[in-house]
Amino acid sequence: MSPEIELPTLEDVNEAARRLAGVANRTPVLTSRTLDQLVEATVFTKAEGFQRIGAFKFRGAYNAVAALPEDARSSGIVSYSSGNHAQAIALAASLYDVPAVIVMPEDAPAPKIEATRGYGAEVVFYDRYRQARDAIAKTLAEKRGMVLIPPFDHWDVIVGQGTAALELFDEVGSLDTLLVPVGGGGLISGCSIVAKAQLVAPRVIGVEPEAGDDVRQSLELGRIVSIETPKTIADGQQTTAAGAKTFAVMSQHVDDIVVVSDQEIVQAMRFAFERMKVVLEPSGASALAALMAGRIDAKGQRVGVILSGANIDSVRLAQLLEGD
Repeated sequence: MSPEIELPTLEDVNEAARRLAGVANRTPVLTSRTLDQLVEATVFTKAEGFQRIGAFKFRGAYNAVAALPEDARSSGIVSYSSGNHAQAIALAASLYDVPAVIVMPEDAPAPKIEATRGYGAEVVFYDRYRQARDAIAKTLAEKRGMVLIPPFDHWDVIVGQGTAALELFDEVGSLDTLLVPVGGGGLISGCSIVAKAQLVAPRVIGVEPEAGDDVRQSLELGRIVSIETPKTIADGQQTTAAGAKTFAVMSQHVDDIVVVSDQEIVQAMRFAFERMKVVLEPSGASALAALMAGRIDAKGQRVGVILSGANIDSVRLAQLLEGD
């Protein structure tokens, strides 16, 4: 970790929570006796699918937009995302009545594209396997004189995401382990800041799809590792590298990274749907999948699991649950 990077603190997350008060939803913490029996632990799942736009991303996006000076914000926002951050920025910008332009992959799920446009944002497409979305977004921001807010490597985004963990600990108290999905690392970075500030700090474990374990490799090697765009059903975790800011936080606060297969993700989605009556998108189910697949030793523990999102259409959900 670079020594010159000063990491955010719990107070920064508390400040984000104050900005989000009355705007973001306080999402429910769900429990399941069946799940507890299955993993031999006491499990608390933070259901971020009930957040505005259907995922945790609204927390960070709104906080980042709200934190901007008014003159900068009024020029408009540019960002890039496979879907959830796209919707979140689009909604946050619309709440401030400022324009938003989102760079999205051509193969992004149709409901996410439609929702992003529905919030009033302009969508610019790119080929995720051949083009660099961050470069496209940077060029757009410069040409149009707009502010670029990336999906994870931004301090206000990171601390905004951490409010999910803030609510979880406030509701359930101490935990032994906190499981968090990992893409670019914004969610786990924010949540780990909160977790490690607890009186008794839990283990913080990130979960990546097997095909996209760049963060696991990065933390093992002590440097940011870039990979090809991973081929996985978890579209929200198809990132190719952590950012400098998220890597700095994860290097200090994250205890381990584990991986899960697409099949295990589907099994977790099925369990959540059939037994907990909760819809999860693949990325949103990865942390639950790690727990159910025994990727960590959770026996006898109090475990928090972030269910990060629920943006999946009925056709795709049926295809995955039926094994197509």
